[in-house]
Amino acid sequence: MSERTLPQEIIRHKRDGNPLSADEITTFIRGLTAGTITEGQAAAFAMAVFFRGMAEDETVALTLAMRDSGLVLDWPDADGPVVDKHSTGGVGDNVSLMLAPMLAACGCSVPMISGRGLGHTGGTLDKLDAIPGYVSQPDITTFRSVVKDVGCAIIGQTDDLAPADRRLYAIRDVTATVESLPLITASILAKKLASGLDALVLDVKMGSGAFMREEADARALAQSLVGVANDAGLRTSALLTDMDEPLAGAAGNAVEVAEAVAYLTGTRRDPRLHAVTMALGAELLCLAGASRDESQARDHLQHALDSGEAAERFQRMVARLGGPSDLVDDCARHLPRASIIRPIFAATEGIVSAIDTREVGLAVIELGGGRRRADDSIDSAVGITELAGEGDYLDDEKPLAYIHARDETDFARAALVLTRAYRIGGEPELHLPVHDIIRAHAR
Repeated sequence: MSERTLPQEIIRHKRDGNPLSADEITTFIRGLTAGTITEGQAAAFAMAVFFRGMAEDETVALTLAMRDSGLVLDWPDADGPVVDKHSTGGVGDNVSLMLAPMLAACGCSVPMISGRGLGHTGGTLDKLDAIPGYVSQPDITTFRSVVKDVGCAIIGQTDDLAPADRRLYAIRDVTATVESLPLITASILAKKLASGLDALVLDVKMGSGAFMREEADARALAQSLVGVANDAGLRTSALLTDMDEPLAGAAGNAVEVAEAVAYLTGTRRDPRLHAVTMALGAELLCLAGASRDESQARDHLQHALDSGEAAERFQRMVARLGGPSDLVDDCARHLPRASIIRPIFAATEGIVSAIDTREVGLAVIELGGGRRRADDSIDSAVGITELAGEGDYLDDEKPLAYIHARDETDFARAALVLTRAYRIGGEPELHLPVHDIIRAHAR
């Protein structure tokens, strides 16, 4: 047992560039959870880690300590492997809404705990809040029941799961220590480990619309996440996926739910969105042992779509969590609709050669579909649809996008930002949707 039990001594040891033992890390996180660690001490600890870093075994210990700070779920009645997917955040990224019911239709149990939008990126919970009546933060008993009966449930983090992470993240957010790789890794994985999973797939974004814009940074995060998760006993892989253009043609909340319904029913499936969804799903089915190889996994996922079972599971999940029982059949009647839905056109005719995807996300915020501050309310109805992609030819008949706005002022502001996001003319780069897969070891 280490002699360093005082928080200030643990902070000093890390500040001076020394590795912390698992006991020291556990002691500090227990104090953080109990409230005996002050905000100043937590901020100093975060800053010390930010500058000095952590070895992988330290990050594993931090992750496990934060997992054990609250309730750790188990699923003794699960009918199949318990799996989940996490994305680092993007624009037009509604993959979770389709992938959870697809995996459930393939025999998995999917207790998916998702988050709100962060910065210019959309959040899965904000999308689900566009569905009238949907309870995105039910009690644990209801959560368990829906997962058991339907096979999947998408909810927000409860107060019982990894409470130390919630407190430490709030402190990191106001002390400029969010970007620390070990702290990001532990924050993401603590909640997933507390969910009682058998397997996890991570969607790590890179490009102009990602938090990790550079491939080297995204790859480092993916490798950290995969290494720590597997060392902590959770089978995990990560996909590096492209965010140099929106993942699909819709960005917003209600409009992305409508996009998900169209995908599940086969009315419309954006090729880039489909490529990423299938790649994540196939990797996860193989990790969990639910498919013998990628080819079989893709067949299972496609059958879940073609048979209508994935759409049916999504409908049942929505209904069980308080939403309308006919959302899939009558999506337009239930989802909120903006007062103004109108196209905008590029100033010049030509081919889309590049998109600043972050600016597209900021255009949604200008409409009120995202947050400038954590306590901002969100207008679920607003957003952007039929976004042009790289390589598309725009003229006076082919619009850049359709803007869904509450009033003319918001429309004008969003149009200005959105037009600025597009470069017309020149050769498009045409980025692949999936760049690479990071695995702990070859299967």
